[in-house]
Amino acid sequence: MLVAMLGLSTAETLPAAQVGLIKIDGAIGPATASYIARAIELSGERKDECLIIQLDTPGGLLESTKHIVQSFYNSPVPTVVFVSPAPAHAASAGTFITMAADVAAMAPHTRIGAAHPVSIGMGGSSGEEKPDDVMKKKIENDTAKDIENIAAKRHRNAEWARSAVVDSVVISAKEALDLNVIDLIAEDLPDLLKQLDGRGVGNKTLRTEGATVVTIPMTAWERFSQLVLRPEVLFLLMLVVIYGIMGELSNPGAILPGVAGAIALILVLYMSAILPVSMAGLAFIGLALGLFLADIYATTHGVLTAGGIVAFFLGSLMLFNHAGPGFELSLAYIIPATVVTAAFFLCVVGAGLRAQRLPVQSGPEIMLGRVVAANSRIDSQGGWVFIEGECWSAASETPVEAGQAVEVVAVAGLTLKVKPKQT
Repeated sequence: MLVAMLGLSTAETLPAAQVGLIKIDGAIGPATASYIARAIELSGERKDECLIIQLDTPGGLLESTKHIVQSFYNSPVPTVVFVSPAPAHAASAGTFITMAADVAAMAPHTRIGAAHPVSIGMGGSSGEEKPDDVMKKKIENDTAKDIENIAAKRHRNAEWARSAVVDSVVISAKEALDLNVIDLIAEDLPDLLKQLDGRGVGNKTLRTEGATVVTIPMTAWERFSQLVLRPEVLFLLMLVVIYGIMGELSNPGAILPGVAGAIALILVLYMSAILPVSMAGLAFIGLALGLFLADIYATTHGVLTAGGIVAFFLGSLMLFNHAGPGFELSLAYIIPATVVTAAFFLCVVGAGLRAQRLPVQSGPEIMLGRVVAANSRIDSQGGWVFIEGECWSAASETPVEAGQAVEVVAVAGLTLKVKPKQT
């Protein structure tokens, strides 16, 4: 009786178990890595039983994935990746993240795999091995070794992990459990908590059945970063830079295009330091702008513009060609942007620059060189001429009689400097 009472007393004094939860739905990027790292730190400070990462991703950036794996390794709280709900997919970067967790779980009818890295450059065909082929092979081997090390650290199937990278193998939740790729299959979150209960992770035994699940939401900055740190946003900002600065140069004094272009340029520089931007793509886009401008001044019958269109299109295709899945730049952005940019340089910038080279059409300067008849005697003291429907004060170093032809040689305020026109 006393033992039972002591047991009851001990149970009553134990605090209620708490589990942290975050949900990752979409591509893995810098904002995701920051979110997961903060959630791990917060969950550790609260002494949660574990942190559950509910995952559904097509993949993402390799650098961000490495940061997440490192956060898992250094986590003060057990990490559980739960690929859910069906038909969720832990593809590419998601495969690394799932296998790096202390506990890997999947819901029925979900998938994992296809972790082959996105290669850079254009691969060669059969025959002699090209430098690009060698680089792709190096990246593939390095990535395969990374996931093998992750699997070995978590005592999971390293051979399958390598095949997910080298052969882009994809398997179902049941196959993953049978092959020791994951630890368990759970129908939903309550079922996952029930199965985790009593499981040992390191020196800790989890108490999760009936635990309170506390969701850790993204901060406003993390949501903003996740929305903004995207290839599409960077590409659109680059267009704002181009249109804004070129619009200001072709129409000096407009101010607004220049200000918008300058702000966009600062954002582009910041984002390009975070996102994997191809220098070759930037070079092609720069070449395109040069060809567009050159065609405005040179008479090439559109040859340079055609070259600029091709260069801009290729540059846009290459701009994120080595980014991970979910960070590709869609043709739905590239094709309209190419058409609009070509039209912008042909119509807006071309018209503005050509207008700057036209002779002055208004103001006193248009009277320079005009030949008219003097309305009165004109000398150094003054006189009058009639030009453009108005009488102007005129002065001449050589006296001129009324009716004599004079030529306007200068404008000084409201007085025209004239000289006799030699016949």
